[in-house]
Amino acid sequence: MTPAIIATPEPAAGHPRVTYRTAGDRALMVEYGQPFPVDLAANFFAHAAARHLTAHPVRGVLEIASGLRSLTVYYEPSAIKQENVVTALEEVHRALPEPRSIVLPSRRLKLPIAFDDSASREAVHRYRVSTRPDAPNVVDGTNVDYIVRYNGLPDREALYSRVLESLWWNAFTGFYPGLPSLLPLDPRSEIVAPKYNPARGWTPEGAVALGGPCIVIHPIESPGSYQIFGRTVPISQLTRNPRTHRVDPALIHPGDRISFFRVTEAELIELRRQAFAGSYDYDVEPGRFAAEEYFSTAAAPEVSTEAERRRAARHAAREMVKIP
Repeated sequence: MTPAIIATPEPAAGHPRVTYRTAGDRALMVEYGQPFPVDLAANFFAHAAARHLTAHPVRGVLEIASGLRSLTVYYEPSAIKQENVVTALEEVHRALPEPRSIVLPSRRLKLPIAFDDSASREAVHRYRVSTRPDAPNVVDGTNVDYIVRYNGLPDREALYSRVLESLWWNAFTGFYPGLPSLLPLDPRSEIVAPKYNPARGWTPEGAVALGGPCIVIHPIESPGSYQIFGRTVPISQLTRNPRTHRVDPALIHPGDRISFFRVTEAELIELRRQAFAGSYDYDVEPGRFAAEEYFSTAAAPEVSTEAERRRAARHAAREMVKIP
């Protein structure tokens, strides 16, 4: 029987710890770093490894799927043995710089957001009526005030400022196709929230929601369990915009950086109408991201001190808030 953990080699200086796990008879899961806390260094390294494998294909390796701090590597056993996949991956890791020196292709996208919109409220209302009338995360028909309380924020505007003031890094796309999971590149904008319990049966397309430390944008109507706080324009090929979705049906790619700008719900409705008509001009700029930018920002005294103060306030506040 193949062991669950195949290898845990000693990492090179400055590299994250690597654990190789069996993932069925045709795949390996490669984990970087530790599960907690969320570590963008491990995520940058996973992105770099995936791009290196794509640029330098290994015979027998069929597909690579990136996660928050992992890669799932699918291979054809008749073409390459499991141990040879591990050997090839070790060569990839040795070829990579330490996370601080990684530079990745990274587009910048600007998306409108309407906070506490009527579609989000409708999803929360359906949940309260049909699934859990006593849900503690539903306050005055919305999840917004629950997020505010859980993070120890003074009011809604403080929450909205956290969302608007940072660039958000798409750490990975997953759970279902086209769903981006965004983390702030400014640690002062960190916000967290527990998930619904039980899950929500319906979420509007375009909903922007928070679960754990990640913001997600729903590309389609779907179930969900993250706390909804707003809505944006469509991010899937349903818009049929040939320029924006020429290569990939998902608008937001792993490693993209997202910024949000605030609009009213009436303005968002018009922008969404344009998007579905194919006339909305998505603001997408090609570029590159040097991980050093993140590490330098996070280490700046004024940033690190304020980020730590906000974490302490959040930890104190959540002790007083009921978990769903």
